Amino acid sequence: MDILSFSLHLFFSGLGNLASYLAAHVLLCLLPAFYIAGAMTALIPKEIITRFLGRNRPKYISYPAAALAGSVLAVCSCTIVPLFAGIYKKGAGLGPAITFLFFAPAANILALIYTGGIIGVDLAFARLLLSLTFGIGIGLIMALIFRQSDKEHDEATDALFAGQGRMPPSALIFLLLLIALLLAGTLKVSLLTDVYATLTLPVSGLDSLQNYLFQLIPFDPARGGEGVSAQGAFLIMLLLLIGFASWKGIETIFDGFNRWTWTSLILLSITLLVAAVGMRPHATGLDILINGKSIGVLISLLLLGWILKTRFTEDQVRELLWESWKFVKQIFPLLVIGVFLVGVIRELIQPEWIEALAGQNTLTGNLAGVIFGVFMYFPTLVEVPIAQMFLSLGMHRGPLLAYLMADPELSLQSILITAAIIGYLKTWTYVAWVALFSTLAGYLYGIWIDGTSAGVVLVYLLIFLGLLSGTLWLSNRQRKDST
Repeated sequence: MDILSFSLHLFFSGLGNLASYLAAHVLLCLLPAFYIAGAMTALIPKEIITRFLGRNRPKYISYPAAALAGSVLAVCSCTIVPLFAGIYKKGAGLGPAITFLFFAPAANILALIYTGGIIGVDLAFARLLLSLTFGIGIGLIMALIFRQSDKEHDEATDALFAGQGRMPPSALIFLLLLIALLLAGTLKVSLLTDVYATLTLPVSGLDSLQNYLFQLIPFDPARGGEGVSAQGAFLIMLLLLIGFASWKGIETIFDGFNRWTWTSLILLSITLLVAAVGMRPHATGLDILINGKSIGVLISLLLLGWILKTRFTEDQVRELLWESWKFVKQIFPLLVIGVFLVGVIRELIQPEWIEALAGQNTLTGNLAGVIFGVFMYFPTLVEVPIAQMFLSLGMHRGPLLAYLMADPELSLQSILITAAIIGYLKTWTYVAWVALFSTLAGYLYGIWIDGTSAGVVLVYLLIFLGLLSGTLWLSNRQRKDST
């Protein structure tokens, strides 16, 4: 294969990965997340956030609260990042916000249940225990290292969001409905995935289109490729229309509502419903599968529309739409770049390297597992069957855990997006600590798998945490003495 053909192959691999991601994960995950983040910023008083996650809140309250909030959200790290941005912008301390960012995709309830069922209860328990310990640890370390910056951020949010008073009940209900919309669209439980009715439309040719798309963007689970269905292609088209209508109608929202504003909201509702239903094209037509997900999304959208129309002022709606649109402009372009690059890089990584680099429980092998997590990112829950494939290719269970902890945290697109929110210095510091702790977690779990007693492993863990705590305490003391 010559250089030009190989370059084109890499380009189309990146493009195919981007198309698959947009079709399968953006609509029911990211779009509700953007509106949740916007609602947090526009509607929730700073005091509500700081009551549980503020930098001055007792650590035994703020850090467990951050982990608990993340444990119920079974969504991708790219979906967690807008929520992280929302709580951080609204006044959460850097430490609790980082704990939320780490713990939510790494060890949410659904991921743990799925891990236990597919790979083993022992690995699921290790994933929970070590993700909780290290998630809180990384948050504490980040808060300590950047305490002056965190203080300045807290003062800035005081100036920006002061005097908003108590949160109205309608705002709270609206936020809870947005979360319900997110969960209805993403949870993989029988109540939501079961099909309750089927409607057949006399639309021909979609099966041929779908076969063509599968040839154009192959379904390759070994590399995380999900393909693009006819439904997915239609959703990408709708997503482009939403972006154009939002640019025309929300970019100038404070000049007043216009037809593009309402068009963007109507398109958004239609698109979420199309994404929620199942579609099965065949030679004689198109089956529309009415599942629990589509019913849940429809009910959520109707209630959200009713609240917007009857319980919110025009100024509140403007603020909500503007804050959500700001998050889209800040995060979405970086997400597109990151997903495209992952598709390119993933094509360069050979599965045979897995056994060679991570076949034994060494520090190097566990670090290799972390690096695989950066460049072979898979959406939440998809990483579990991929991890099972890694096992079959010869990966040791220690590096496998390192991969499972790093994959949701250190994907290339997540790094780019996080840097846009908290800056490159904080982001790369966070990346370094996650890589270190994920490598250590995999190594400790691996030596237990290889026969070391749990008591000895716990002693090793406590020694490491003790040395780390002592080093940070001395560093903090020396800094105080110097000032």
